Amino acid sequence: MPALYVMIPIAIVIVALAIWLFFWAVDSGQYDDMDGPAHSILFDDEDPQHQAGIEEAAGKHHDQDAPRG
Repeated sequence: MPALYVMIPIAIVIVALAIWLFFWAVDSGQYDDMDGPAHSILFDDEDPQHQAGIEEAAGKHHDQDAPRG
């Protein structure tokens, strides 16, 4: 029983720290672009369509369609 007097406050501190860390990550922009890095790894840096793929993942579209191949 005396162990609970120590473990419950420690658990509350850990949960509070986890909640603070989550809100810090959201406020600092860690979750702003979830698709961009996942799509950009599929393209070469020298590929001319690389920037088009990043813009497409971000939701930007060009008026002219880029050739696919």
